[in-house]
Amino acid sequence: MERIEAELFTAGGNNAVVRLPGRRFPGVLVQGDSLHILRTDMAELVEACDRGDLGDARDAAGLLLAGLDAMLERYGTALDEHEIPRPY
Repeated sequence: MERIEAELFTAGGNNAVVRLPGRRFPGVLVQGDSLHILRTDMAELVEACDRGDLGDARDAAGLLLAGLDAMLERYGTALDEHEIPRPY
């Protein structure tokens, strides 16, 4: 394990915006339990598609998209607050 200093742009939580040394743009640090939830949501989407259940697939996709949108919104807000242009 290596210890480094990183820049923290948001409060901690399930997905903190941080910049590692040597990187131009910050990234999003996702906690392991939150990563597992994202993976579970994606698996539910795939399973619904495999069953041909478009209603369940749409619901699962909507939840997954909402979670990702919330992370992206937090990321964008942190960049705006620190006058950092978006990398996209």
